[in-house]
Formats: sequence, C-alpha cells, structure tokens
Amino acid sequence: MTQQTWDEVGGLLPHDEFRAASEAIVANIEQVIEGKTATVRLALAVLLAEGHLLIEDVPGVGKTKLAKALARSIDCSVRRIQFTPDLLPSDVTGVSVYNQETHDFEFRPGAVFANLVVGDEINRASPKTQSALLECMEERQVTVDGVTYQLQTPFMVIATQNPIEMEGTYPLPEAQRDRFTARIAMGYPDAGAELAMLDGHGATDPLNELRPVSDAATVRRLIGHVRQVHVADAVKQYAIDLVTATREAPDLRLGASPRASLQLLRAAKAQAALSGRDYVLPDDVQRLAQHVLAHRLLLTAEAQIARRGTDGVVESVLRSVPVPRPAEAPPVGRRV
Repeated sequence: MTQQTWDEVGGLLPHDEFRAASEAIVANIEQVIEGKTATVRLALAVLLAEGHLLIEDVPGVGKTKLAKALARSIDCSVRRIQFTPDLLPSDVTGVSVYNQETHDFEFRPGAVFANLVVGDEINRASPKTQSALLECMEERQVTVDGVTYQLQTPFMVIATQNPIEMEGTYPLPEAQRDRFTARIAMGYPDAGAELAMLDGHGATDPLNELRPVSDAATVRRLIGHVRQVHVADAVKQYAIDLVTATREAPDLRLGASPRASLQLLRAAKAQAALSGRDYVLPDDVQRLAQHVLAHRLLLTAEAQIARRGTDGVVESVLRSVPVPRPAEAPPVGRRV
C-alpha cells in the first residue's frame, strides 16, 4: 500500500492515539485470555507487522480463544476454518461454479476472503490443502482458474496447531512454516490466572460478550504508523547477522531464509511501536528472534537423535552474535 493510500484512509495516527488504540485491543483480549499479556502483545505485533501467526501447543490451553479474541476485538470480517483430513483446497480459496442462467462460470469465494482468517488445527489437514494458503499468505491474493482475486486489507492468518507427535497430525511444509511471521506457545497459566479463569469462565464464556474496540480502518492506520518506525543500519545488520548465523549453525541443515530477515525486522518495528518508541533497539530484535526464527529451522539428523531443538540453536546464536554498541544504535527519538 502506498503512502498516498495510507493518507486516503485518514493519515497516520498521532503517538497518543496509537497507544490508546493498541492498548484497548490488548485489554479487550485479556478479558478472555488470563495472565498472558506478553503473548497477547506479540499477537498484536504480528498483526501490525502485516504478518501471520502460528500458535502451537497442546489442546486446551487457549490457542483458539486467543485467535478468536483478537479477531473479535477488531470490527472487520472474520472467517474460521476447521482444518480436517477431508478439507479440500477449494474450501479454503473458493471455486468456480457454472451458472445455468448466465451460461457462464462464476466465482464463489472461499473462507480465506476475510480480514482475519482463523485456521483451527491447521496441521490436521493434508499438505495439499495446507498449500492452498501459500499464495494468499505471501501475495495477499488468490488465483483460481487463471483469474487472480485480491484479498482485503488488513489480512492476517492466525493458525493453531497441535504438536506433531499427537495423533492425526501432518507436519506443515517448510514453505508454509516460512510464511508465518512468528510462532508462539500458549503454555499453562499460573495458579492465580487459572483460578481467575475458573471464576470468570465458570458460568459463561466471556468470548461471547466480547465487543470490538477497533475497526479495519484504524488497523490500517496502526500498520501505517509501524511502517514509519526508524531502524538504524547497525540494527539492520544485527538482524542479518543473526539470520546468517543460523545458516552456519552445525546443528542445522536449513537455516533461516531472507524472508525471515524481513519479517524479523517488521516485527521488531511493531514491537518498538508497542513499547512506546519510534525507533528499533537491538533488544526488540533479541526479544522476537526466538519466535520469528525457530520454527523456520531444520535440524540435522544427528541433532534430532541427540534431542537438540531449534530453540536451543537460536539461543546459541543470540549468545554468539555481537550486539551493536550503544553508539551504533539509533539516536533517541520521541516517545510514543
């Protein structure tokens, strides 16, 4: 989207309005998700970075609730897809149907034609069906029978998946994992948060009472604001050094892609904006490296046998790559 287009939808938000709008979304989601502020903020950062989010964990920890709460907090079109082994690619993208009245084929859009697409248990569908998301996640468009249809803006896929060791799951293709900006794990709530959940969710589901606190136009302006966040050359080089180090790690047979560098930088800009800054610090890159890089990496057979994981590789890379000195960091800018 060009700068002129951003101006057409109302221009960039002032800093105080950015903070008010983003904090309202976070607070709204936290009415449903107890004790997971960092996870909620990361999900919002991915949205503002124009990316896609993969939520991976065991069943019952709130993966789908987080996705639905984020979707309902924004007054825009939302579609949910329950991925199953018999789901077809045309169920996701749409299909051309012959109309006997007009004697021509007409396109019937699939579930992917929405601002927020919630893909529940994405790894229970076959790789062929999963691949139906590749074009729309990267290019924001769908091609059916040689005709290309543009998707709405903003567009985000929030997918949940169960660990691949669980019954009835397929591993996501490497190309699809690479299209997810970040992967997060919900984890179990602490005792206090779980007690609050029992009190608040015991009689009614607060998700049913959740009301939007933002809309698509505001989200577009929030994204435009994030695009203007400054990144110093030293911080860009730091992100590239981290990604390059994964390609040289002995435990990996596939390191992070150039797309990973770009999405790490975009996510860091969103993280900086949500932290009240209009410039990115190395800390923003470090904080997101695990979420952005780990799911893209492929271990060697030896590392798998030794039960080493990609999370450990990213931790090792973060320890080994020098952090830019303060003098190389961007000058202190105005606070949001």
